[in-house]
Amino acid sequence: MRLLSDLDIKKKKVGLRLDLNVPIKEGVVEDDTRILASLETLNYLIKAEAKIVIISHLGRPKEGTFDDQLSLRPVARYLGNELGISISLINSMKEFSDTNSQICMLENIRFFEGESKNSDSLAREIGAHVDVYVFDAFGTSHRKQASTYGAIKVASNSCAGFLVQREVEALSRALKDFSSPFAAIIGGSKVSTKLEVIQNLGQICDKVITGGGITNTFLAAKGFKVGNSLYEKDMIETAKSLLNDFNIMLPEEVVVSNSFDGPPIKKKISEIEDNEIILDQVISRDIKQFINLSNTIIWNGPLGVFENKNFSEGTEELSKLIGMTDAYTLAGGGETLSAINQFINKEDISYCSTAGGAFLEFIEGKELPSISALSD
Repeated sequence: MRLLSDLDIKKKKVGLRLDLNVPIKEGVVEDDTRILASLETLNYLIKAEAKIVIISHLGRPKEGTFDDQLSLRPVARYLGNELGISISLINSMKEFSDTNSQICMLENIRFFEGESKNSDSLAREIGAHVDVYVFDAFGTSHRKQASTYGAIKVASNSCAGFLVQREVEALSRALKDFSSPFAAIIGGSKVSTKLEVIQNLGQICDKVITGGGITNTFLAAKGFKVGNSLYEKDMIETAKSLLNDFNIMLPEEVVVSNSFDGPPIKKKISEIEDNEIILDQVISRDIKQFINLSNTIIWNGPLGVFENKNFSEGTEELSKLIGMTDAYTLAGGGETLSAINQFINKEDISYCSTAGGAFLEFIEGKELPSISALSD
């Protein structure tokens, strides 16, 4: 993979693809995690006196149509304040060529016709106005679009920024250069959405620990009653096959209630009644022991409805267990990072991925279009 540190970008015109898809309410950025993650690459380019045009998407506007609610204006203002530099918002790549500003931000790339379809003309329009195209938006690397694939291919020079470099190195270490014992913790509502993750990790890790509705489907596959809990009836046979093929650790006790507002009740998995809902898990002694012994841990997804204090104990305890271990720990996914920020110090995790879909596809073993383009 071509890296930014290998190129001479001194005073070059640089197109920088970032993932600045941040929550905005009434024109105010509510979470700056992705903005802050972009600063290392940006500061490097500024120090090299590069002329920079930042390219990003925001939300899901109708392609080819301007939507003021999804303008990048608040992001440009926020990022400019962080850098102490005025960032002008522009509406075309030609404006970038014509301006004297050191840093510009192109308006939401999804306003441009052809972005999602990987339009060759849009990719060439981006590439024609820059000397180097730096891709540093790992969260979009699973999408084959004009700014995430086409521009990388057609630009005279292209490379990965520091964030993408860190993400790929961290994920590769966990999946390819890991030390055993290796634990994978996979939570979520549906087996179907994490099926390929479980299948891929099941082949390389020692044990898979499940959480959320995924656990409920596995419990049902083993013949346990799950009451009114969320589970997938049509995935029962698949769950049985996974249980046969891989070493999947399930809880011995869970936390149930009659409703999401009801009191939490701990029960053995053999005691669940028809009117009860599984809303959290109790971490068994065997699972605790295995986590403590592990040298590599990948975590994606909570154990229960941790947003509700009554059903947060399992995810909180899991966070603390992982945070205290000496293992190489990799966490990804919005809910996972939310739990980490809520219950422990983020610094206690070896690496927290900024990506969602790209993170999942990487650990599924899929080739990501952007990473592939950077490696050609």
